[in-house]
Amino acid sequence: MTETLLTVAGLSKSFRARGTGLFRRPVRAVSDVSFTLQRGETLGLVGESGCGKSTLARLVLNLIPPDSGHVTIGGDAFTRAGREAQRRLRRRMQIVFQDALSSLNPRMTVGVNIAEPLRLQGIGNAAERREAAHGLLERVGLRVQDAERYPHEFSGGQCQRIAIARALILKPDIVVFDEAVSALDVSIRAQILRLVLDLQQQLGLSYIFISHDLGVVKRVSDRIAVMYLGRIVEIGPADELVRGPLHPYAEALLRAIPIADPRRMRVRDLGLAEGEAASPMNPPDGCAFHQRCTRQLAICASDIPAVHHVSPGRSTACFLHASPAASRQAAD
Repeated sequence: MTETLLTVAGLSKSFRARGTGLFRRPVRAVSDVSFTLQRGETLGLVGESGCGKSTLARLVLNLIPPDSGHVTIGGDAFTRAGREAQRRLRRRMQIVFQDALSSLNPRMTVGVNIAEPLRLQGIGNAAERREAAHGLLERVGLRVQDAERYPHEFSGGQCQRIAIARALILKPDIVVFDEAVSALDVSIRAQILRLVLDLQQQLGLSYIFISHDLGVVKRVSDRIAVMYLGRIVEIGPADELVRGPLHPYAEALLRAIPIADPRRMRVRDLGLAEGEAASPMNPPDGCAFHQRCTRQLAICASDIPAVHHVSPGRSTACFLHASPAASRQAAD
């Protein structure tokens, strides 16, 4: 029987745009997002830049407060908990950012950087924290001697290994990777992904893996959630979603994955979506994707689709799958 480690229910977040008076419109970055994460599972979160993925990650970790909705970790309320309870629960969920070097304190040695979460949580003495940091350096493929060096002395891939070690120092259940490999070249990216998968198997970790690159996400994920303009428009098992996407935007993302053989590359393979993504500052009425969708129905321009459960573990926010009647209308 699977264990649900994380429950995200109805998270929404708006920001006040720059400007004055009537021009200061709220920008809806995340809108009514819900999902769960099981022990040992990797949930991939994919979408174009600016769709709200990183904001969602910060909401889940309670680095910024939500306007509505809540997060539960292992049955314990997180976002609604008191300060001390949040501090305790925060140990169970850590994050690895895209730019590892900038996330490390340049004035601290690598060993101190890795051990710093233990100090902040009041865990262990200096010698115990140092020993834990040394053990994790070796676990992520670096040397114990590297603990005395500074972050700027390492390559981008090595800094990402250091950031992963720091994320693991509190022995979390869940690690969020926010575009953690997107800035690395192909060979280093493959090494980091292999390390991430090995650590998951060794430590029984659960991951939320965020990327704009569906090609990477489908390699590491058990389930995939596709996000567009602040909403999850499709979620389901990775192999099923890749073989047969339900939402036109998910289909467009899959078509946009580069093909190694240039003889197979065609203009139509670069995606079904036409034009630029709608602006969160001025979203269209109805479905946010309808202006770019080649399969839109009349209702798409006026109504926002609810999330429809299509099959066990699969759901989508699309009128094409709302009912048999909608499917017939699409065919017509």
